[in-house]
Amino acid sequence: MSTALTSTVNTPIGPFTVITTDGDDRRAVLASGWTGDIGDLLPVISTALRPTSTSVVPSIEGVTEAIIAYHEGDLLAIDDVAVQQKSGPFLSHAWDVLRQVKPGQPVTYSEFAELSGRPTAIRGAASACARNAAALFVPCHRVLGSDGKLRGFRWGLPAKQWLLDHEKVA
Repeated sequence: MSTALTSTVNTPIGPFTVITTDGDDRRAVLASGWTGDIGDLLPVISTALRPTSTSVVPSIEGVTEAIIAYHEGDLLAIDDVAVQQKSGPFLSHAWDVLRQVKPGQPVTYSEFAELSGRPTAIRGAASACARNAAALFVPCHRVLGSDGKLRGFRWGLPAKQWLLDHEKVA
């Protein structure tokens, strides 16, 4: 891939930046997260998908609107936004499974492993969350420790707590 689009939106948690494909067809999120610096996002994109250049735009059609709508309370607004990540079969499948975890219904890493078809692969489930480049769109924040407590989140536990609280209320 050569060029990608990037845009940053202010949210209640802080700036949220997204990097997407720049094709004529439907755009796909390559990476996203609560940062104003695309330098935080580019390294987490698979080398096979990593753009060689980015173009900063004020808005990305269909994506920016979904980010704003989600943060304003439309928790399903992100569901139809395409995501493109590349890894092995288990991680790719696990990321698809994560997109099926509903807002306000978090799961534990054990439950996530089971939903992914490998009930003993709890560390694999944790790895899928840790290696997820498309935060929010692939909602790894909806996965909790076996005791129901917050565990790691690239964007910080306060951001994860805000997201879970936001999804409980809406």
